[in-house]
Amino acid sequence: MARLALIVKQKKEPKFKVRKYNRCSLCGRPRGYLRKFGVCRICFRNMASSGKIPGVRKASW
Repeated sequence: MARLALIVKQKKEPKFKVRKYNRCSLCGRPRGYLRKFGVCRICFRNMASSGKIPGVRKASW
């Protein structure tokens, strides 16, 4: 319940622009956010592994 309340609170426009922060569009996680894709690192890894993000491949060197 508390997590859901934070997600709903974050969706509202803040009074001051500096208070705005990014959240994952899939799970709502505030940390580990990748701006280019709009998701957190965990969701990004799952989507990349299943081939849902075009042009992303697993690195091997």
